[in-house]
Amino acid sequence: TRAAAARVVDAVLHHGRSLRAELGPALAGIADPRDRALVEAMVFAVLRAPARPATALEAWMPRALPRRDSRVRALLMVGLAQLDPLGLPAHAAVAATVDAARALDAPHHARLVNALLRRAVREGLPETDPGAHWPPWLRTRLAADWPGEADAIVAAHAQPPPLWLRVNRLRGTREAYRQRLSEAGLEAHADLDAPDALRLDTPVPVATLPGFPEGDVSVQDASAQAVADALAPPPAARILDACAAPGGKAAHLLERDAGAHVTALDIDPARLAQVDASLRRLRLRERAELHAADAADLDAWWDGTRFDAVLLDAPCSATGIVRRQPDVVLHRRESDLVALVALQARLLDALWTTLAPGGVLVYATCSVLREENERQVDAFLLRTPDAVAEPLDARFGRESGAGRQVLPGERGRDGFFYARLRKA
Repeated sequence: TRAAAARVVDAVLHHGRSLRAELGPALAGIADPRDRALVEAMVFAVLRAPARPATALEAWMPRALPRRDSRVRALLMVGLAQLDPLGLPAHAAVAATVDAARALDAPHHARLVNALLRRAVREGLPETDPGAHWPPWLRTRLAADWPGEADAIVAAHAQPPPLWLRVNRLRGTREAYRQRLSEAGLEAHADLDAPDALRLDTPVPVATLPGFPEGDVSVQDASAQAVADALAPPPAARILDACAAPGGKAAHLLERDAGAHVTALDIDPARLAQVDASLRRLRLRERAELHAADAADLDAWWDGTRFDAVLLDAPCSATGIVRRQPDVVLHRRESDLVALVALQARLLDALWTTLAPGGVLVYATCSVLREENERQVDAFLLRTPDAVAEPLDARFGRESGAGRQVLPGERGRDGFFYARLRKA
């Protein structure tokens, strides 16, 4: 498990690879769900705050490891993360990490690994800024957009999130499922503002959730679940989910109304396959139409029949979910933001034409940057005479222009922006 975690950390931190692309195959090769959970925990503990173990290594090693030994450096970071913040038993963590050096074909570094981890046990790790690895351009934008909140946003992203569940109301009530969790020894908390949500403060492997294979429950953050409340389509509505992968929001809308029909799009066929799998697990596939297409290229997928409601959960910087995708701040460039803002505007303009008069479009992002959120919506309203912003209440966060913003960690939720726009 330590060797597997080190390989993932090395690929992401030292070679610029995607965490999603590296972690998925690594976990697929591990049979025991407890071992998979441990690998995931170690990887995220390093990548959410890599400056902390890096600072310890810089202080304690007489010279840096050469680039060819980047995997050993990653293993050392994994070893330190086991001690702090994960708090695993020190003896077992040290011994297993030393063994992992041999598994990584680096037995000559076993003594170094042992010495450094034992020093960490004795002295503890030095304190560091949890956002030291964030690029300066992003810290500057955060400070400008959220003066007085920027440090709290960064600190929230260094913490592990709770596990949010979405109970499938077509298959039972939230309270009944909460009782099933209790009988399985899992304590869950209800959220008054999220009627289908339960929160587990201590995450567990999905395989341990009662009824998961049967479609009784899904994993989805409360901020993402709130999209269904923001859209609030009429009964038996024709709904477009324009950027649907991995499928949680489309599924939630279908669970909410047994008469609804969803057209779900995603530009990536592999990601669209995730939507298909999710809907099949939940037994909702027959009420969904799936297209692998660029949502803004209407000729590629649209038959001209307008929708009652449109959800645009737009591609964005993902700066509201760094705690779930910590490689965002490692790999995101300022030029990426320029391209994303242009893409969001293109999608808004194209999808507005697919909405029936009187219908509602919800624009949502998992970003905390105003350029992608309130300023994007303000610009759309200025150039779109038949678009009217409708107010959302405090369930959706603090006021932010014509929309609402949840900041990371608020009420245990991911960072999210919502704006509800009606076609006059």
